[in-house]
Amino acid sequence: MKQLMVWVALIFSTSLTLAQPQQFVEEKLFEGLQWRNIGPFRGGRCVAVAGLPDNPLVYYMGTTGGGVWKTEDAGISWTNISDGFFHTGSIGAIAIAPSDPNIIYVGTGEHPVRGVMTSAGDGVYKSLDGGRSWRHIGLAQTRHISAIQVHPQNPDLVYVAAQGALYGPNSERGIYRSDDGGDSWDQALYIDDYTGASSLSMDPSNPRILYAGMWDHQRMPWKIRSGGPGSGLYRSFDGGINWEKCGQGLPAE
Repeated sequence: MKQLMVWVALIFSTSLTLAQPQQFVEEKLFEGLQWRNIGPFRGGRCVAVAGLPDNPLVYYMGTTGGGVWKTEDAGISWTNISDGFFHTGSIGAIAIAPSDPNIIYVGTGEHPVRGVMTSAGDGVYKSLDGGRSWRHIGLAQTRHISAIQVHPQNPDLVYVAAQGALYGPNSERGIYRSDDGGDSWDQALYIDDYTGASSLSMDPSNPRILYAGMWDHQRMPWKIRSGGPGSGLYRSFDGGINWEKCGQGLPAE
């Protein structure tokens, strides 16, 4: 009996040790590692990526001129999965539904404002079969989409951060919310015609809590105006229905 208890204690202590994150302090072990480009080599810069947490071989990437690409072998080969479905090649955001990896949302329109040409998009596309087919689900006038968040348990509850037109005012900006998988949309957060949503985050422990970065900006032929009274950080505690501006402890501008 005593020997059995010793073995049980040993197994228990070993399991606790294995459960702890392993720390590798020997930096010299990593000196031989190098980053390498895994492609695809056409399509321009990439501002949108998404992968499957339980399958490290599957990734999606959205380029600024070549649409959406998919790899199922960790980047050894890539396939364009948006050609023939999308009406634009500029991609701003990709999100996979955590509860169903076959459901993918893609927001079009590169979102980082640049000194060179930045192409606009035509809204949001959705796939129900892992990217084999797509349909357009609206928000065509948002022009540039910076982020998409999907509820971890409900793939039909989706949020879109729309940066809006770069060159002039438009009202199709801010945070959009859909509870029917994109069949209809509510503009949940709108500031003004020059303030768009540059980022959107969801609390991983409580999906009812969201944070949105709002950016008052405009691109002109001779400069980019960045910042203004509409800029700021906003928070929602009720799943994106109501929002409040965060101010305490943050910079005034």
